[in-house]
Amino acid sequence: MKKSVYSMCGMCSVRCPIRVEVEDGRATWIEGNPHILGQALCGKGSAGLAFHYREERPRGPMIRQGMRGGGQWKRVTWDTVLDYTAEKLNRIMDKHGGRSVFLSCRGGPFLDLPKTFLKALGSPNFTNHDASCGRNVHHASLSLYGLGRKAFLYDLKNCRHLVLNGRNMLEALKVKEAKDLMAAVSSGMRLTYIDVRQTVTGSKASRFWMVRPGTDYALHLAIIHEVIRQGAYDKDFIDKWVSGFEQLMRFVEPYTPQWAEKRTGVPAGEIADFVKELDEDRPRVVFHPGWMLARYMDSFYVSRTSHILNILMGSVEVAGGQIIAKGPGDYGKPGLNALADQVPKPTEKRADGVGWKFPHFDPGPGLFQLFYSAILSEDPYPIKAYIAYRHDPLTGFPDREAQRAGLDKLDLIVALDAKFGETTWYGDVILPLAGYLEKDSIVIAQKGKIPRLTLRRKAIEPVYDSRPEWWIFKELAGRMGLGQYFPYQTVEELWNYQLAGTGYSITDFEEKGFVDLAEEAVFQDREAGLKFKTPSGKIELISPSLEQVGHPSLAEYKEKEVLPDGHFRLVFGRHAIHAHGHTQNNPLLHEIFPANTLWINDRAARVMGVEDNDLVEVAAKGVRARVRALVTPFIHPEAVFTVHGFGRTVPVLKRAFGAGFADQRMAKGCLELYDPAGGGVAYQEALVTVRKVDADEEKAA
Repeated sequence: MKKSVYSMCGMCSVRCPIRVEVEDGRATWIEGNPHILGQALCGKGSAGLAFHYREERPRGPMIRQGMRGGGQWKRVTWDTVLDYTAEKLNRIMDKHGGRSVFLSCRGGPFLDLPKTFLKALGSPNFTNHDASCGRNVHHASLSLYGLGRKAFLYDLKNCRHLVLNGRNMLEALKVKEAKDLMAAVSSGMRLTYIDVRQTVTGSKASRFWMVRPGTDYALHLAIIHEVIRQGAYDKDFIDKWVSGFEQLMRFVEPYTPQWAEKRTGVPAGEIADFVKELDEDRPRVVFHPGWMLARYMDSFYVSRTSHILNILMGSVEVAGGQIIAKGPGDYGKPGLNALADQVPKPTEKRADGVGWKFPHFDPGPGLFQLFYSAILSEDPYPIKAYIAYRHDPLTGFPDREAQRAGLDKLDLIVALDAKFGETTWYGDVILPLAGYLEKDSIVIAQKGKIPRLTLRRKAIEPVYDSRPEWWIFKELAGRMGLGQYFPYQTVEELWNYQLAGTGYSITDFEEKGFVDLAEEAVFQDREAGLKFKTPSGKIELISPSLEQVGHPSLAEYKEKEVLPDGHFRLVFGRHAIHAHGHTQNNPLLHEIFPANTLWINDRAARVMGVEDNDLVEVAAKGVRARVRALVTPFIHPEAVFTVHGFGRTVPVLKRAFGAGFADQRMAKGCLELYDPAGGGVAYQEALVTVRKVDADEEKAA
């Protein structure tokens, strides 16, 4: 028997809509949802069948028997593991209160269930991965508009000039975004790409600037200076919707293109010519504010000045610019009902200090890295249990040894995941999640030009003894005496609860897998109706929330130190074949890209006597790793680059185990080094040395 199921990919955090073909209970084909993606899907999504049927995954619930990380597990039943976990959590909470439990996740739209569970425990300590990704971007956006990073869309289809600072759209891949980008380039859109190395995205650019590592902020200040000097900005928009422009004018006076050329390597004349192009193309110009900007101590200001440039272009809420994303309420439609709204809000302050000690940070997900100091110091109170829900911080955050020192002080680590990760392997309990084709998920609302409701539908039965989130959290809460907060028995009952009052039912999703909430996009009125959630109601170039805590809205540029001889900045990033640390063990993707390499500038390599494919040793503060060199002119001489996610230490991952090296281990000390204004960890402030491994050493290895 054959059937077609509309669902949602889970091979990376983009979660593209998909159509799955199933024959006699087995998935045989995956493609992009034809109503949205025209059947297109990336390599990772196409390898989804291999993940479900061929990859090593947890095959059932497990409880650790030996030392943490030792790999001694006892396979148990679901009743046993849930009883064990509930008993452990209750014992911890009886002694230390619900506040002693914290939960982290990878973020995303399916968070009503874990948030409900944590709130039911009485804990305010929900957090996510974003301090290792986009927290600087989020806080930069909030400081200007009162709107977070996900409040904006970038209208690439109608854009005339797109500017990307290391935003490698064609490798850090969103299928729809990549399709829109290529269509726009083919239609004549100018693309300026700025990075320390050339990439697939940069190869499509009309202008490529290879900048000195860590000098993006200097370049932005000079561009702003030149935009104002040339008068290449939207005076009417600024007069109507922006405060603080006079202060900005005075601030950027010394940051000339000539000043920036000495620091960035970008010729002053090219900056002036670039601004002339912007003046021709505005307002259909986008300076992308970044996605993953956990890089340097000034990365918050890199993102903030990207937004300031968008503001100067007048490209806010215009076709071809950055558009404010619309939710159901913007079209007069009721939103979904959330379980978490029915749970009393915890009264305790957050253990990471966000919202009280650090009032300028968004208290929603807080900052994950700050939980480690709270665990070690027990200030403001003891943290004794950790639930890692689809999150692997030992892969995603820097300095594994520093993280383990914190984790070792916990009484309980519970991992909910469909994969074996470094953190899962270091836990006490594994609650295996069903793979994305194996489960139904909650209905979600997606903001956009036109908002929609969508969900993930189960295509096949679980291959192993795994369960979906809606079942696990309900069952665990029930054993802890908190079942009233999960008032459903089946996923259908949960869907009905979510959709009550919306005017839609689950049958409305059968035709396309989603429901659009409007027929045509509507823009806010730029004359009278723009809605910014700032104290003034305007875009605030001078942010009261920053100034009140001693962080300048417009920060002076701090000169980058001269690198010691033999040292490089270790830069990491993405490749279209792999998604962070999630896919290295996939048999199909491993075959295409089995291990990372270390990009080294050809001139720097020549000095060290390194040739292409030589084995080199990378070292930082006592941590060493060996990897093959990729010698190329397409990277700045002060930087070396690798693809993130390799160097796995979990032995059951037969393909990924020991393949390549883990860049995050080289960022020693960076767990406590973060942008004080934006909150993102400063991965790339770490320096490494590189040396060639001689033939005798290589043979001995």
